[in-house]
Amino acid sequence: MTINTSRRHTPVSRRNVLKGAGAGAAALAFPAVLAPRKTRAATRIVARDPGGPWEKAMSEAIYKPFREATGIEVVGVAGQHDPTAIVKAMVETKVYQWDVFILGNMTNEVLMSQGLLENLNVNDDPAVQEIPAQYKTPTMIGSYNYAAVLAYRTDVYPAKAKAPTGGWKDLWDVKGIPGRRGMRKFPQEVLEEALLADGVAPDKLYPLDVDRAFKSLDKIKKDVAIWWSGGAQTSQMLKTGELDMCTCWNGRAQAAIDDGAPVAVSWNQGLMSYDGWCVAKGSPTADIARKFIKFASIAQRQAAFTPYAAYGPTNPNAMKFVDPARAKMLPSFPENAKLTVPTSPAYWGPTQTQLLERFNQWMLT
Repeated sequence: MTINTSRRHTPVSRRNVLKGAGAGAAALAFPAVLAPRKTRAATRIVARDPGGPWEKAMSEAIYKPFREATGIEVVGVAGQHDPTAIVKAMVETKVYQWDVFILGNMTNEVLMSQGLLENLNVNDDPAVQEIPAQYKTPTMIGSYNYAAVLAYRTDVYPAKAKAPTGGWKDLWDVKGIPGRRGMRKFPQEVLEEALLADGVAPDKLYPLDVDRAFKSLDKIKKDVAIWWSGGAQTSQMLKTGELDMCTCWNGRAQAAIDDGAPVAVSWNQGLMSYDGWCVAKGSPTADIARKFIKFASIAQRQAAFTPYAAYGPTNPNAMKFVDPARAKMLPSFPENAKLTVPTSPAYWGPTQTQLLERFNQWMLT
């Protein structure tokens, strides 16, 4: 089965999308410290980010400098990956727990199509204008790009010739490259990895040949020691040696490396995507959120993010301010970027619910 769409397959995408949760259940998922309210004082906004290494990165690079520049405090709140149901609940109940939030570009595609996000209308801002069109939609301004990569323990694979650096086929080569493997428990990225491992050319990846992808996954399913659902898991499992190789987002692997773990990243066939800032439809603080998004788009602010989280700035001018040694660890570094494969939010937007259901059924068989 090949799922096609009539929409243009523009590059890039990311992370898993919540489904099925009703507005009431999603509202209960909000942090208890944030009492529900329809409006909030203009001197304080709440920003949802992915947490983990982002916490310090966002605080030092954007939140604190924004307060210094504007007098507006930014309270960072870690949220679950691509919180589709929560954003839907905010709009339906008009209880806006977040003023501005990071989304994966695939999730943006889904929520934008449902009319749940504000049109940002910030393209007249000089910093936003510096960001290429590929990192912008009417409802999102890209903040950083990243890649889903294969990370591995260098103490398990000390010889480069035997390390899993040849692309996704090496993850599937359980006899030639033995070891404990981890994969993401979600179809996005995993189906792409399965097809690339099976020999599909990167420029022929979309629309995904779903039947072929699941046949490829059948070949490795019993050899996957851990199916992970959160990025923080991958950093921890790589650090402790619970896994010898693991699919993960490059910044999570780099976090393990920065902590001294014997871990390396293979950029070969890494799946390139990006995340960006969005605002829920009808938010009473949308104008302040737009001011924040413009500030977060400034090249120096995006560069200041990179020492804490190894993700690439969407504003290319930011690279002028990035430490050259750190730049080599980012997905936007030319030598890394040329090895990666762009993903397609336009493909995943209309298909993710159907493919998630099939993937979940496959996991149970």
